[in-house]
Amino acid sequence: MNMHTPSPLPDQAVLHYGDGEYVVMKPGKFVICAVSGKQIPLEALRYWNPTAQEAYAGPEEATARWKAQNQR
Repeated sequence: MNMHTPSPLPDQAVLHYGDGEYVVMKPGKFVICAVSGKQIPLEALRYWNPTAQEAYAGPEEATARWKAQNQR
């Protein structure tokens, strides 16, 4: 965590996202969607980007972020 990273909320997990799996760095109940800001319960987390280390609430948010990062 650096000075630009917000402090986690109570019960917010901190994860390291890998290809097809993640590692819990700090236990918690949810992570925050990088696009919508919604809380995502860990048991519902299915979409993330290991390169950007971001979680997404669903396929719409993941696609929106991919499009935004890959526009020319």
